[in-house]
Amino acid sequence: MAHRSPLIDVDTLAGALDDPALRLFDATVVLERPAEGGPYTVRSARREYDAGHIPGAAFADIAGEFSDPGSPFAFTLPSAAQFAQAAGAAGIGPGAAVVVYAQESPMWATRLWWMLRHYGFDDVSVLDGGLAAWKASGRALSEAPGQYPPATFSANRQAEQLASRADVESIVRGERQACLVNALTAPVFRGEGPSSYSRPGRIPGSVNTPWRALIDPQTNRFRSPDEIEAVFEASGVSEGADVIAYCGGGISATVDLFALALIGREARLYDGSLTEWSADPELPLELG
Repeated sequence: MAHRSPLIDVDTLAGALDDPALRLFDATVVLERPAEGGPYTVRSARREYDAGHIPGAAFADIAGEFSDPGSPFAFTLPSAAQFAQAAGAAGIGPGAAVVVYAQESPMWATRLWWMLRHYGFDDVSVLDGGLAAWKASGRALSEAPGQYPPATFSANRQAEQLASRADVESIVRGERQACLVNALTAPVFRGEGPSSYSRPGRIPGSVNTPWRALIDPQTNRFRSPDEIEAVFEASGVSEGADVIAYCGGGISATVDLFALALIGREARLYDGSLTEWSADPELPLELG
């Protein structure tokens, strides 16, 4: 299977299901948020996967084997060794062509896309529209579990794709220049309503590019490149800016990173995001 663009459509994927190089994964996680606020509950979507998935797809456990078990925060990027073990066990290795999808929100698919690229594996695409687009096309689902032969994954960390807490602190202090992009909804950006984090608000100096603004709500597919450029420009992300995207836990911000990649722009992820930042009362947050 030839190397493809970061985005693959339903028709192209359907024509490649029998390709021996294909490694197709459902990467969905379920977040259950209390109505009154407070930390969300993380639940594997394996149950939903078992009830029906794209034929041949395996399940990638983002909240489990693809996260750091020693971190106090959910979804923390695992070490190179742990990621290599998880990816290899899933069948990702030399010659594989990976396609990732999610059942609803694309953020789980873009999270695995970002992690694979961060560890040096570039032949990975996200299914445009995810499972919703597959079902809308009238194609069949399967309840048979998918599995691939184990492979050897060599993790080669791309450090330039990641921003640390120290990096973000230096930007807030004015010691370095970068555009901090908050990918959450506008009310959460302003610190309004119930919060899932230790404190409400945003990292000082941030602009807001909600990940949902990059997706067509009618089709669940990514907007066109021109529309994506317009969304970022309108939110204050200037062309050529050094962009660091963040969200609550480093997941939905990868939708922004993926959209930027679609228009040829590289950016960094602050993986700890508000979960880490808001937990330290010494770090500032803006409201309003």
